Amino acid sequence: MKSILCSLALMAMACVPAMAQKKAASDAVHFKGDVKGVKDTLLVIVPQGDQKAKTDTVLVKNGKFDFTVHVSGPTDISGYTPGTMRGTERAGFQVIAVPGESAVMSGDLTSNYYLTGSKFYQQFNEVDRMMEAAQKPMQQLVDSLQERMKAGESQEAVMKVYQEKGGQLRQEMHDKMLNFIKQHPDNEACAYLIPQLGELDWMHDAVKLLSPAVRDGRMKSYYTSAITALENEAKAEAEAAKKQASGIVAPDFTLNDINGKPLSLSSLRGQYVILDFWGSWCIWCIKGFPEMKEYYNKYKGKFQILGVDCNDTQEKWKAAVQKHELPWLHVYCPRDNRQLFDAYGIQGFPTKILIDPQGKIVKTVVGEDPAFYTLLDETFGKK
Repeated sequence: MKSILCSLALMAMACVPAMAQKKAASDAVHFKGDVKGVKDTLLVIVPQGDQKAKTDTVLVKNGKFDFTVHVSGPTDISGYTPGTMRGTERAGFQVIAVPGESAVMSGDLTSNYYLTGSKFYQQFNEVDRMMEAAQKPMQQLVDSLQERMKAGESQEAVMKVYQEKGGQLRQEMHDKMLNFIKQHPDNEACAYLIPQLGELDWMHDAVKLLSPAVRDGRMKSYYTSAITALENEAKAEAEAAKKQASGIVAPDFTLNDINGKPLSLSSLRGQYVILDFWGSWCIWCIKGFPEMKEYYNKYKGKFQILGVDCNDTQEKWKAAVQKHELPWLHVYCPRDNRQLFDAYGIQGFPTKILIDPQGKIVKTVVGEDPAFYTLLDETFGKK
């Protein structure tokens, strides 16, 4: 009996690693490639949930690489050269990692790359080629407008062109993507297109075009998570709009100023106040400072600006104020102060809120938008 029990125990011990290996194999996705555009290293980024990601270093020799990632379900992953991460070059890839599948990559990571391998990645390559063609007119517009801004054209003029032409181009891109799904309802990789559509109505339309096998199959978690995220974002924006609406009394708060002394919003009652939610890490916040300073001087004495620094260390905040020579009032919002974010429904940076002398919100502008300066001209130009 003892020998039988020992044998069973040994078998059980042997089964544990075997089962673990089987489980590990079931969530594995194998990638290999022979590409141009990369010297010796790729940094492969694999999301881990909760806005976390794992970055693995993959060695590349003579353009060849071979690596495996482990994911619990279809997951967007990306790989970039170190130079791309530093902003000195543009070379990399973005693809869905699907458990149990294998992909072979070729081409040039600085321009066009292609996928073969298992059936899914053959389908993905077809979808990717279509999407590249569908997005090309919009990309050409964006590139041309960026060149115009580099040449000195105003952001307001460039945005006007984008608004005039961008809507039609987006509609054409959307139509091409939906038409492809309609023609290929059994292509699992069509699920990749759904998040790319970017609008809930279009995304729901796309889901209806998938065959039942694809719609309810292994890719369902991939596209439903994208739809859920956008629905939650829409709800948050709706709540934010209520909190930032014209006529709402701006919630009072007290934070420490640049000298470490408490400063309350209510202490500025009786004058116009611009709340500027920003951070030293925010590129568009920094880009907007020259025009902010220009308008601060243009209408000097007609309003106060209260800069609310967010998601920063105090050292970086103070250094940024000094570096960019920002002459208005400043307070520091600690990273754990979510109450202020919630009170004002802050969804992005910069967010600028104009408050009237009675303490009521006049208007909220999110992003570095020329509409903000139009608002200042309309409000103070005749005063």
